[in-house]
Amino acid sequence: MDSERFVSFYEEGPPPWDIPGPQPVIAALEESGKIRGSVLDAGCGTGENAMMLAAKGNRVLGIDSAPRAIARARSKAKERGSMAEFRVADALRLQALGMQFDAAIDCGLFHTLSDDQRGIYAASLKAAIRPGGRCFILCFNEQEPADWGGPRRVTKAEILETFSDGWRVDAIDAAKLEGTGLGEGGRAWLACLTRLG
Repeated sequence: MDSERFVSFYEEGPPPWDIPGPQPVIAALEESGKIRGSVLDAGCGTGENAMMLAAKGNRVLGIDSAPRAIARARSKAKERGSMAEFRVADALRLQALGMQFDAAIDCGLFHTLSDDQRGIYAASLKAAIRPGGRCFILCFNEQEPADWGGPRRVTKAEILETFSDGWRVDAIDAAKLEGTGLGEGGRAWLACLTRLG
C-alpha cells in the first residue's frame, strides 16, 4: 500500500471513496445482525461506518493511516455525540493495538494492498479478531472497469488464497461499493470470513 498516496488524498479535499454516510452494504450487514459487539473498522477514513455501528450500540474502534482522516472522524464524532473511537494505526500491525474484537469491517482497504502485503494483513486481522469472530471485506472486483484508474481489482481466487490459513471463507458475494463518480456504485465483492480458533 502506498500510504503516502492515500494520505495525500485527504490533504487535497474529500477523497472519492468518502461518501456522506455509511456504505449501504455495511449498514445492511448491521441490520441483519451479522455485526455485533466490539468492532474494528480497518481503514475507517472519516468514520461514517464506525459511527453508524456505534449508534447501533456496538463498541467501535476505527483505524486509518491518514492522520487527517482520523482528525476529521474525531471531529465528526464529537459533533454527533458518537461513542466511536478513532486512532492513527497501521492495518498491517493490528497486534500493536493490544486488543481483540468480535468483528471487523474493511471497506475499500484490501484492494489497495500489494501481493506481499495481503498475507501480512490476513495475519494482522487474525491477531485482532477473537476465534469465531467475523470479518467483512468490501473490495473492487475484477468486473469493475479499469478505464477510470483507481485501486487494483480483486478476484475471488485472490481472496480465497489470502485467507486460506486460519480463516473460513463463508461467502464471497457480488456487491456495490459506493463512491464519488461511481454512479450506482463500483462492482465489488463482499467477502464474509470467520476467524478459526
